[in-house]
Amino acid sequence: MSKQQQYHGSGWKNLVMAAVSQKPSTDFLTGDWKTFMPVADFEKCVTCLTCVMLCPEGAARLDSNTGKVYFDLNFCKGCGICAAECPTKAIVMQIPEKDKAEE
Repeated sequence: MSKQQQYHGSGWKNLVMAAVSQKPSTDFLTGDWKTFMPVADFEKCVTCLTCVMLCPEGAARLDSNTGKVYFDLNFCKGCGICAAECPTKAIVMQIPEKDKAEE
């Protein structure tokens, strides 16, 4: 079985270390191991899009229908760059609710 056949249809957890996948990163939902998640305060947000530009995972996105920034938690790694760089401090990093319930 070729490596391409071996990894076809696999999730990111099934890949061996340093594996190269033929699938784009958007096919792997990799946000399930984060400790913190971003939460936006829309009263403080001025939609400067700094978080969108600096998010290394492309998880911070602008919703064209509402004109507000949202975070795709399927891809967010919880790095906190968005919160650290937000000029109005409209983003805070919080522990996801499901993790709080498990404690």
